Amino acid sequence: MQKTRSRSRAARLVVLIAVPAFALTTACGGAESSDEGVASVSDAPSTGQSKDGADGSKGGGAQGKSAFYDAQMKYVQCMRKKVDKDFPDPKVTGYLNWEKIDELVEKTGNTWIHKGGENGACTSEMRNATKVEPPRDTETEYESMLAHAKCMRANGVSKFTNPKLQDGNVMPGGDPNPVSPEISRDSPAYKQARQACKDKLLDGLDGMQ
Repeated sequence: MQKTRSRSRAARLVVLIAVPAFALTTACGGAESSDEGVASVSDAPSTGQSKDGADGSKGGGAQGKSAFYDAQMKYVQCMRKKVDKDFPDPKVTGYLNWEKIDELVEKTGNTWIHKGGENGACTSEMRNATKVEPPRDTETEYESMLAHAKCMRANGVSKFTNPKLQDGNVMPGGDPNPVSPEISRDSPAYKQARQACKDKLLDGLDGMQ
């Protein structure tokens, strides 16, 4: 959020925590960054596919994916009308394109682009989209985030924490202190690691850690 990108992403996660239907528990960090004592999952799929479906979803079919895409488009249209006219289209899968959203935030300095608009302008549309998001296996999501966290540390971001499984949900890893970030997302080292590890995250998880 162009106070800094790290603050913007942390604030985005705070917004998502308030969405009751959201499948992931989106409070970042908390785990130690050591690999000791972590489930023995070495690598996650390097694409958005999983055993449950071509897009990583369990069932749902074309109708479910279409409903998700349509709901995301309503959110996008709201963001274009109330926040920024250049808010990007979702991906074909229906998931938001966080890479382009981040670029737009950096370009404009408008931190509300990450947070659903000022005073919750488009929060209702955001919640509606999460309600029809195709379900995905929790273990698959955890494995993907764990592989990504390990990759980030291997590429120089030593404080990047592991995700955790809690009460059947995934708590994403990332900055150990997202409210007062300890990881500089604007640093060249972080950006290089992010690029090197981006394929570890399944589609739809790229905005989570």
